[in-house]
Amino acid sequence: MKRLLVANRGEIARRIFRTARELGIETVAVHSQADAGAAHVAEADHAVAIGPASARESYLDAGRVLEAARSSGADAVHPGYGFLSENAEFAEAVMAAGLKWIGPAPDTLRDMGDKNRARALARAAGVPVVPGSDPLDLAAPVTIRAAGAEVGYPLLVKAAAGGGGIGMRRVDDPDKLVETVAATQSMAQKAFGDGTVFLERFVPKARHVEIQVFGFGNGEAVHLFERDCSLQRRFQKVIEESPAPNLPDAVRARMAEAAVALCREIRYSGAGTIEFIVDAHTHEAFFLEMNTRIQVEHPVTEMVTGRDLVAMQLALADGAPSVVDQASIATSGHAVECRLYAENPAKMFMPAPGTLSRFVLPEPHAGLRIDSGYREGDEVTPHYDPMLAKIIGRGADRAAARAAAAEALRGLQVEGIATNRDFLIACLEDPAFAAGDVHTGFIDENRKALLARIPTKGA
Repeated sequence: MKRLLVANRGEIARRIFRTARELGIETVAVHSQADAGAAHVAEADHAVAIGPASARESYLDAGRVLEAARSSGADAVHPGYGFLSENAEFAEAVMAAGLKWIGPAPDTLRDMGDKNRARALARAAGVPVVPGSDPLDLAAPVTIRAAGAEVGYPLLVKAAAGGGGIGMRRVDDPDKLVETVAATQSMAQKAFGDGTVFLERFVPKARHVEIQVFGFGNGEAVHLFERDCSLQRRFQKVIEESPAPNLPDAVRARMAEAAVALCREIRYSGAGTIEFIVDAHTHEAFFLEMNTRIQVEHPVTEMVTGRDLVAMQLALADGAPSVVDQASIATSGHAVECRLYAENPAKMFMPAPGTLSRFVLPEPHAGLRIDSGYREGDEVTPHYDPMLAKIIGRGADRAAARAAAAEALRGLQVEGIATNRDFLIACLEDPAFAAGDVHTGFIDENRKALLARIPTKGA
């Protein structure tokens, strides 16, 4: 591998470039018109414009991205996360062009991208699955109501092709089920080109715990322990950490074993994450879905294991016979990642685009890692996800890691736009969070109290 094109933008493109440079691999950035002056473009050895600001006409246009790979002389493509990262047709096109695809096989992308197919494969591997229904037929409301009664309330209506919290709606009232199914199905068809929806049991007090896995494509796989991603707003993660607090070791071990078993069953290749819903009261764990790519929160795992997941991906794609073995993977200390967003927590976390008139991040050190896609003076446009940076604190224990993250957040300087910086600090220092009482409803339940802890300007 001599020249790598990253089919992405922002912080994940910069992060992949960093490892590529360390390995002596040239880098190619792609960019929309809105990103022509972006940090990831400036850092790459080569850059190719791929279209207007609209993601659909640039980063999501497989033909344009593939042509950029050809014209730039790249011999490999890394998709990062989001955009085309789990698109089987794009992966096939990359491989058909004679380029190395940094990701799992296209068939795996199809299987695990279909939530119903993924659930069936998980069951075949002996992995516990959240109770749910088969795909629903909107033309048969009687069967929808029957499926709802069987799953039980409250429940979630989920798009089979959804992801990242998109295409998911909670239903508490049986009388609202049919109309919610219709609305979700319509939204899923528009957003994903697939209107398939199904029902899934909603665990009232749930934790979101995921296992980082790495497969070798030959039926062998390893895990790199777990991450707790329970602090979420609008079903999207805000704070992640490893190890998961207050999780019994036996549960932790069973989840890791189940994740590896699934990877072996599907002959998974590369980095992936298997997500579980864990009942906060009983610690019963259920398979939720598999993300067939690098995760936003992968730095948490890298901080506690000392492993470079992107380097492992590149080595596997470049034909390395053995990337890592389970016995050599260990975890040490604790890491907490906070996603700094351009958003207004007081206004239901609405995005807050604008110009970063001041943006000064603390200097990284052994206990602090910062991944960012922005620099001072950059514009945060409404075209893409408004995440500004990931602040990852590490310490000997959870208290030290929380303190490191909070100190870094206090130390960063950001002006010109609204951010969730102070809200993140409030979360880190909340007594319940400090005690490890984490669950997916934490922010919704405590939002008012958390907002009340944010100092007013000029105070």
